[in-house]
Amino acid sequence: MQLDIPEGDFAGYLFDLDGTLVDTMPLHFVAWRQALWQCGLERDLDEDFFYSLGGVPTLLVAQRIGEHYGVKLDAARVEHVKEEFYLELLRDAKLIRPVVAFARRVAKAHPLAIVTGGMPEVAQATLESAGLSALFPIVVTPADVPSGHGKPAPDMFLLAARRMGVEPERCLVFEDAEPGIVGARAAGMQVVRVPSRGLSRTRAP
Repeated sequence: MQLDIPEGDFAGYLFDLDGTLVDTMPLHFVAWRQALWQCGLERDLDEDFFYSLGGVPTLLVAQRIGEHYGVKLDAARVEHVKEEFYLELLRDAKLIRPVVAFARRVAKAHPLAIVTGGMPEVAQATLESAGLSALFPIVVTPADVPSGHGKPAPDMFLLAARRMGVEPERCLVFEDAEPGIVGARAAGMQVVRVPSRGLSRTRAP
């Protein structure tokens, strides 16, 4: 994997979690399919549609899936069941080596933060399973901003910058999905697009 790192005097680095640092998106897809079937969606979840929602807060994903298929779903129940399935699969997740290596390198002299659409307990479980908790003392999730202000809104990115003590224009963001890229740019930050679905990755064991 080649990362296109822009020139700039960056003082802080923000990372999406799923699909950017840890190869969890296929696991999330499996968990969503199982949860949706259990909660009343009697058809298969379209993979392209699922990946288009990468980075969007979990509860909002459940709502959008229901709207997309014209099915009345209990979004909170879907979210709960999905997260339970995902945590069972988490042990199979692998690091995305080039991004993690870059994070470890810049962490020696700069603050880092996670900005994720997952909820706090799930994000922490992923970081702990991947051995990355100590690398990212700042973790921003949709629970930290007003409802509806998750990705693609810029709020989580701006909050992470404040917690790092870095001006937004001096932040560099690593993202694999369009909602996060849109949100980071709306926050005035430069973005590195991490190749994700459909592309070969180099993984760490």
